[in-house]
Amino acid sequence: MAASFSISRLSLSISSSSALSSFPFKSHRCISPKPLRFSSSATPKSTISASISVGDKIPDSTFSYFDPADELQTTTVSDLTKGKKAVFFAVPGAFTPTCSQKHLPGFVEKSAELKAKGIDTIACISVNDAFVMKAWKENLNVEDEVLLLSDGNGDFTRAIGCELDLSDKPVGLGMRSRRYALLAEDGIVKVLNLEEGGSFTFSSAEEILKVL
Repeated sequence: MAASFSISRLSLSISSSSALSSFPFKSHRCISPKPLRFSSSATPKSTISASISVGDKIPDSTFSYFDPADELQTTTVSDLTKGKKAVFFAVPGAFTPTCSQKHLPGFVEKSAELKAKGIDTIACISVNDAFVMKAWKENLNVEDEVLLLSDGNGDFTRAIGCELDLSDKPVGLGMRSRRYALLAEDGIVKVLNLEEGGSFTFSSAEEILKVL
């Protein structure tokens, strides 16, 4: 009995020692936590969208501009597109760098080529007042190559779903238009090159020329 008791105690001691050796608190190494990583791809969401698309009729709206005699005039989408081939391109803001250095000058430069391919109307649209658009036109020495139109209250921009909220930017631009270029025939959208926000990748005059 005494021997059996001793063996049992020895077995218990060995088992306890074995259990303790596998207990997780044995290790004293410090393991640095891995940094958290956040991925936007988990919930993909395209921000390139508009309520207008190819095949749609452009909603009618009124724009303002100053004519060569310095008189304030108005025109409508219908006036500019009915029975015509028209190119509308929009910029986030007059006098802003990309709009002034690339987008508008590109259409001015290519206006003769566009008209030679049957384009009747080339219009630049911006959510700026007509006075700003007039000053911008004069600053860039634009003549009659491109019509600079004011969508001052953003009515047309909202109607086609191309608003761009820049109110959080330090310069305080507020609600503007996404950059785009569209080709319309008799008021029907044939091509719509809509940019991501104010990016300038495929809304140039050259891109429109490619589809004519």
